[in-house]
Amino acid sequence: MHTMWKGTISFGLVNIPVKLHSATENKDIKLRNLHKECQSPVKYEKVCPVCEKEVTNDDIVKGFEYTKNKFVILEEEDLATLKDEKADKQVEIMDFVKLEEIDPIYFERSYYLSPNDGGGKAYALLRQALKDSGKIGLAKITIRSKEHLAVVRIYNDTLVMETIHYPDEVRDVQEVPNVPEETNVVDKELETAKMLIDQLTTEFDPEKYTDEYRTALMDLIEKKKDGEEIATAKEPETPENVTDLMDALEKSLNKSQKNKKKSNTTKKKQTSTTSKKKSSGQKKEKAKAT
Repeated sequence: MHTMWKGTISFGLVNIPVKLHSATENKDIKLRNLHKECQSPVKYEKVCPVCEKEVTNDDIVKGFEYTKNKFVILEEEDLATLKDEKADKQVEIMDFVKLEEIDPIYFERSYYLSPNDGGGKAYALLRQALKDSGKIGLAKITIRSKEHLAVVRIYNDTLVMETIHYPDEVRDVQEVPNVPEETNVVDKELETAKMLIDQLTTEFDPEKYTDEYRTALMDLIEKKKDGEEIATAKEPETPENVTDLMDALEKSLNKSQKNKKKSNTTKKKQTSTTSKKKSSGQKKEKAKAT
């Protein structure tokens, strides 16, 4: 399992070296956007709409838009001063609470925690303490420059860390539109609804549930692949930097011959004109002499 973070879990004076692994993965089937004409993948480039040219990462700076088209520019040096290098490597447990006190709306993403070198004994100690107390640890962790609130709990004898939203990240439920106020419910309808819930009540078995759309989509892809209904993207043409030598020589030779013919024709005309002038001049001189 890929290790995405290394650091320590700390509570009180206890420090446990751990590794962090993503506990879930996105199983969505990724479909590429292709050019309909040639089935080549479409490229998405970073282009400045004002300069109308592509920009590289070196040309990009961070900015916060505080009002329409007004930005506060933040340099890398500015952001570096805010980072706490110690916090980047530590899961700091601040409090212990009961799991049922946290509504599921707060939960964000799950990670497995495994002991790093020399951390097995302390890892087992924290796991047993959490199990016996029935509590979970409320902690802070920094992942990829973002500070997260998180809980540390037990899942199948493994410590799990789950990032949770800060209170100001959960929208106010009072803003949800058209929620009906308390109304008088007909007793018979209520009893029927309860009976239906009882009939559908069962133990949670995650293996029972599947993504039917994803399964159907994958089946469709396999059928098309087996039936050879596939599209092959054309390779983009590489521009030739060197023109064909023979072609260039022939064109140059033809051009040179044409220029030479023009030059010879011009010279002949000039020579003919000069000869006529000389002949006319000689006749005039003879006439004067006689």
